[in-house]
Amino acid sequence: MSEHRFHRVGVESGELLESIDLAFDTIEDERGGLALIEQLGARDLTEFCQGLAATGGLWAAFEGDQVVGWALVQDRVIITIYVRPEDRRNGIARAFVQHLLESDLPPIDAYALPGDRAMKSLFESIGWKARLLTMRG
Repeated sequence: MSEHRFHRVGVESGELLESIDLAFDTIEDERGGLALIEQLGARDLTEFCQGLAATGGLWAAFEGDQVVGWALVQDRVIITIYVRPEDRRNGIARAFVQHLLESDLPPIDAYALPGDRAMKSLFESIGWKARLLTMRG
């Protein structure tokens, strides 16, 4: 596995915003996804990402000069971590979480949508446990 670097970034990369937009399109289709997006106030994704970048909550994972993933963190909560499909199962997401935990404002919580076993497993691998489920009729 190559060495990966994790840095706070801005929204100047159209490629990064496009990747986030595609991921949020997928999130919208997942159970609980639309409710999460509404709760975050992320209907205008560019504006939302600009706000995250301004507060240091937009992160990217790099291999060399290539962005291989990104994370969104708001109010010390990991909203989501994304790693390109071709780079998954190589420990990047786990290393990303570890880096975030060692940052100046480490996250204390994270979101995982119902049925997203991979995200739940990622957070369980660092010792975190589910502590709240929101049930809706």
